[in-house]
Amino acid sequence: MAGELPDNAKLVFGEHVDRAAEFVRLLEEHGVERGLIGPREVDKIWERHVLNSAVIEELFQQNERVVDVGSGAGLPGVPLAIARPDLRITLLEPMARRIAWLEEVKDRLGLDNVTVLRGRAEEGPVRAQLKNCDVATARAVAPLEKLTKWCLPLLKGGGRMVALKGERAVEELERDGAAVAKAGGANPRVVVVGADVLEVPTTVLIVERQTRRER
Repeated sequence: MAGELPDNAKLVFGEHVDRAAEFVRLLEEHGVERGLIGPREVDKIWERHVLNSAVIEELFQQNERVVDVGSGAGLPGVPLAIARPDLRITLLEPMARRIAWLEEVKDRLGLDNVTVLRGRAEEGPVRAQLKNCDVATARAVAPLEKLTKWCLPLLKGGGRMVALKGERAVEELERDGAAVAKAGGANPRVVVVGADVLEVPTTVLIVERQTRRER
């Protein structure tokens, strides 16, 4: 059953695993009816969504300021916030009903390191509020070219976009590499994380924001 606690969840979340289990329970109970996940996803919440998101925590330094662009159900932002309470994470989402969900999750799980913000990454007021973040992360939001244009303006020079991608990440980077550079992206690379704890590890595309010296 989806509600059982997998052994690898304990490895990923450690002492915070109960909080992660509560997030999974909330998604099982309300995810489909609230349009956050599809009916076929209920039995795969741990592996495909929560653990898949949480294992990227190894890519973050201590106390970084992070924005989860297009957070939706809270992925990857909520699992990341649970695994790494030192990170300061803003869940950015344009849809009111999803904002309501994210606020409920934040309150229910007691995520003091999380802020929920309604808006889109390309909007001026959002950019003004979130500028100079250390990391912008996103999962299943948009193709690389568009995602880069949304995320890089939220970052400080040398900050990183950490985008969770599937098997075609390398192909996507080859296709959109020129557009990434034009948008101010540097050192694009594909990395795989979680291979030691997940049956299907998480493929991540990292792009740095150029510093002024690089331009």
